Parts: sequence; structure tokens; C-alpha cells
Amino acid sequence: MKYLNVVIWHNSVQWWLIAIGLAVGTWLLLRLVKAIVAHRLVESAKRTPTSINTVIVGLIKKTTAFTLGAVALYCGSLAVVLGAIPQQMLRTLVLAVLLLQVIVWGNHLITVVAKHYKMQQLERDASRITSIAALTIIARLILFAAVVLLALDNFGFDITALVAGLGIGGVAVALAVQNILGDLFSSLTIMCDKPFVVGDFIIVGEFLGTVEHIGLKTTRLRSLSGEQLILANGDLLGSRIRNYKRMQERRAVIVVRVVYQTPYEQLVTIPLIIRQIIEAQPDTRFDRAHFCDYGDCSLNFEVVYYMLVPDYHAYMDTQQAINLAIFRRFAEEGITFAYPTRTVFLEHTVAQAKADHA
Repeated sequence: MKYLNVVIWHNSVQWWLIAIGLAVGTWLLLRLVKAIVAHRLVESAKRTPTSINTVIVGLIKKTTAFTLGAVALYCGSLAVVLGAIPQQMLRTLVLAVLLLQVIVWGNHLITVVAKHYKMQQLERDASRITSIAALTIIARLILFAAVVLLALDNFGFDITALVAGLGIGGVAVALAVQNILGDLFSSLTIMCDKPFVVGDFIIVGEFLGTVEHIGLKTTRLRSLSGEQLILANGDLLGSRIRNYKRMQERRAVIVVRVVYQTPYEQLVTIPLIIRQIIEAQPDTRFDRAHFCDYGDCSLNFEVVYYMLVPDYHAYMDTQQAINLAIFRRFAEEGITFAYPTRTVFLEHTVAQAKADHA
């Protein structure tokens, strides 16, 4: 056994064998732990399926053999004495492998989150998938940039000037494409805050239409007259948006005008007649009916009721039914609708009357 005491590169053969055994044992132990933990988590996910278990299993499966080998090699190196340069090279190698593993883990997490969110949005708003894809790309770029900067810093490079240069360059790029970036962040705001989704009927200033698509820079509406309206996302968030799709009730106001010659007894019955008509309609809630004022050529009644469904076509069908019923009941009761009229009074003086007879 004399050969065990032979010194090779500052260490005896015995310690080199111990280091190799330690590295191999660590690698086998890590492989065993990885397999056992993954198996138990898979079984646990079958009994009580949760997204956390699935994510952890995915991360364990994404742990590469190179990472396990690098950790095992580093553990084995602790049993021997290496020079400064070999030790530094080994640490650099292990660090590089671990940083690559961080990229693999981070990319997997981003993919899982994006896929989960896409599945949710497919049922709610498929147009948001484009925004999700853009967010995924941005998240991966941030991950890669952070890992690269961390690697350069640990490898002995001075990243202060690099970070400062990136900051100045980022400011210059942001100023050059500030409108595009503004619309992009507005798209993200729309995606997160959801002031409207595809299919909603909205009014933005003087424009109105149904939302057809929400993109990274623009949102497209289909107007009532048929043309497509394309609005920048930044302009949308800077405007007051009226979303009629989310209306729970629709308030309707009717003004009924009758002639001044209407008898008092009929004036008293008009609010009751209108109330009966409105309450007979489906999906309505009567609010009030009052003789509100004296007009220039009519006595005015103001009527307010609510549609309990937001659909505009249902509202117009109900409004038409109410108008027809009021017309029929007023005809039966002998109540006359008012319309703009003008009465001219002619006055003859006595002198004019004598002149006419002469």
C-alpha cells in the first residue's frame, strides 16, 4: 500500500481517492434525493393536485445532471488541497453551472406562469394572449440580464461602468421610443386593471364601438356604422371611458306632453295610467311619474323607469311597447297629445268696424 502515500500535486493518492469517492458519493446521493423527492411530490399531486406541487416537481426535473456533477465535484475538492489557480478555476466552473441552472429554473417558472395565465385568458379574453407573450419575453430578458450581470460581477469584472452605460443607453432609448413604451405599459395596465375586455361596448370621447382586439400598442373598436376604429392604448387610458357592457340597470326618462285643454280629472289619472303600463312590461322597475312643469304649449309629465337588463335591443323593444301602450290608452281616455301650436288673436277697433260697414 505504499503507492497510497505517493504525493501527486500536493496530495497523496489516498486523499485523491477519498476526493473521488466523496464526489461520486455526493453525485449518487443527489441523484437519489432528486428521484425520491420528485416521486413523492408526484404522488402527493395525484392525491391533492395543487399548482405548487406541480411547479416544484417541474423545477426538480429541470435540475440538470451538470448541476449535480458540479456540486459533487466541488464537494470532492474539499478533501484535497488545490492551488490558488485550480481552486479559482473550479469555483468559476461551478458558479457558471449554477448560474445556468438558475436560468433554466427561472425560464421554467416564467413558462409555467405564462401558460397558466394563458389558459385562464382563453376562456375570458383570448386577445390578451398577445400581451402575455410580450410580458413573457420581457421577463426572460430581465432574467438573462440579471444572471449575466451577476456572473460578470462574480468573475471579477467591474460592472459599475457597464450598469451606468446601460442606464444612460436605456434613458436614451426610452426617450426615443417613449410613445411606443407608453402604449406598451398602457396595454399592460389594461390587461391587469381590465377597464374593458373584448366584446364590451365602450364610448371614448366622441368615438364609440365594440372592442374587437386589445394589442400591445393599439385597441380596435368596431363602430355602429361598421368601420374599424384604431385607438392608441395611451390615449384610451388618458380618456374617460364609458363601458356599457357592464351596465347593471339602464335608466330611462320619458316626457309626455298633453294639451292645456286637458281636464283636471284626466291630468290626475295620467301618472297612474303610465305606471300601470310600465309595470306590465317584463324586466322593468317603475320609479316615478309626475306632472313636472308648464311648457310653452303643453303640460309636461316626466316619467322615470329602469330596465333590469343592460341589453340595448331589449330596452328599445320595451320603450316601443310603452309608447304604443300610452298612445292606445290616451286614445281610449280621450287625452290629446300636445304639439307646437300658436294662437293668433285678431282685435277690430270700433272705427275699423264702421269703416268695414261703410
